Amino acid sequence: MSAELSGRTALVTGGTSGIGRATAVALAGLGAHVVLSGRDTARGAEVVARIREAGGKADFVAADLKDAASARVLAARAREVGGPIDVLVNNAGIFPTGPTDGFSEADFDAVYTTNVKVPFFLVAELAPEMAGRGHGAIVNVSTMVATRGMAGMALYGSSKAAVELLTKAWAAEYGPSGVRVNAVSPGPTRTEGTAAFGDGLDQLAAAGPAGRVASPEEIAATIAFLAAGDASFVHGAVLPVDGGRLAV
Repeated sequence: MSAELSGRTALVTGGTSGIGRATAVALAGLGAHVVLSGRDTARGAEVVARIREAGGKADFVAADLKDAASARVLAARAREVGGPIDVLVNNAGIFPTGPTDGFSEADFDAVYTTNVKVPFFLVAELAPEMAGRGHGAIVNVSTMVATRGMAGMALYGSSKAAVELLTKAWAAEYGPSGVRVNAVSPGPTRTEGTAAFGDGLDQLAAAGPAGRVASPEEIAATIAFLAAGDASFVHGAVLPVDGGRLAV
């Protein structure tokens, strides 16, 4: 186990499955005390047990991230169990697909609340504290469809396009105080959440140079890189981890 993040605490939202779970494991492997959040207590306990059995340090905080208040409560509870937060990974998200006229206002609000509002208020709560200490890292999880027009992706893609702009704005705002803010832009990745896409996920991946679907661990490795010291000169970047779809 590396000690690169020893003595640091990382909060990973949506940390009970998929990319979030892999990220929690990766950051713990770098020595961080990982606080992971999610709605499923049983799955949260499983991730914590896996990390602790490997010699890492982790705690789970149950959170239904549905508004600004819930983001602030999560920040407070994460501090209670882990101390000051040094790394924030905004991973929790929802990604419904379909025609624009098939979504209700409630659908729209749910997507923008989970994907944009909650990360916004988590950063508002935690980034000033990081800046006050003179160090910190924030990694936002975006998607390749934030910059690529695709039918059925208007709602989800636009919410993540907002996240990418926020990433750059926060880098400009907090970077001078020692807080690095970056994002990863995954391509097709095999997780519990994308299982519903079936063969469509493989078809989408086949169009890229890599020609295959990513594992959550491949995305998590890039998040861990951005969170740790080797990325010390990386600010405001949106790093594609998409099997080369950016190239075609």
